[in-house]
Parts: sequence; structure tokens; C-alpha cells
Amino acid sequence: MRLLFYDRISDLVVGESIRGTKTFCLSEEYFRKHFSRRPLVPGVIFIEAMAQLLGWLVIRSHDFRLSAVMSLIEDVKMPPDLRPGFSAEISGRLISTSKSDSLGSAKMSVDGVEIASIGRIIYVHSRAGDPAGLRALFGYYGGADWME
Repeated sequence: MRLLFYDRISDLVVGESIRGTKTFCLSEEYFRKHFSRRPLVPGVIFIEAMAQLLGWLVIRSHDFRLSAVMSLIEDVKMPPDLRPGFSAEISGRLISTSKSDSLGSAKMSVDGVEIASIGRIIYVHSRAGDPAGLRALFGYYGGADWME
């Protein structure tokens, strides 16, 4: 099962912000058996998509020397029931970052209208076991070469 909840990175400013996209298709693995009559995108998928994208900004901003684990989210706004078949833009920004943790916020929009947001996301950092491996995954998962 694929556990990546964004499709590609479209813009990245190291230490500041990141943007990416996610298309929610009926063929997503999490719709199988659970949502067969009336498929709805689960709210936790919106949270995970925003957290994954912002997490990569944290890792990239520290030059792949650490891993970031989401440890707290606050001020979460979720959309009403949304059926699959739409594309969303995800954006995140870093408010602060240090050797031990990072603070950021993220939002998701469809056609310029915000549908979900996280007012505050805190990541705890741990030392990366394989910075070269993280760098390779970032290039692969980003859908473009964001190595600069």
C-alpha cells in the first residue's frame, strides 16, 4: 500500500515554505471495502497530506541531517464531506525551526478556496540515520529535482 498522501512538490523555499498537489481519486487504496457505497475522503488523509509535505520542508531545510516526526497539531479545520474526484493544492510554511524541533502551519485549497487547515504543527527532530538516503527519497517523492 502506498502511504504517500501528496502527488508532487510544485514549489519549495528552504526554511520558509512548500507547495504541492494531491488528486483524490476513487482508486485510492483506502476506499476499498470501507467506503463502497458512498466514498468520502477521510479527514485524517487531509491532515496526513499537509503534515507529510511540511515534514519534507523541515527535513530539506536541515539539509537531510534529521528526520521530523509530527508530535502535535492544533487549530485543525476539516472540510465537510468531500467525495473523491478533485485536486487540491497543499501549502505549508515554517514558523520556526531549531536542532530539536520545528513549528509550522499548513492549508489545503481547491480552486483557490481553503478546504482544510492546521494552524499549528510541531515536529520533533531525530538524527537521520542515512542523510544520502533521505536526499534520494526526497528527490523521488517530490516529483521533481528540488536539490538545488
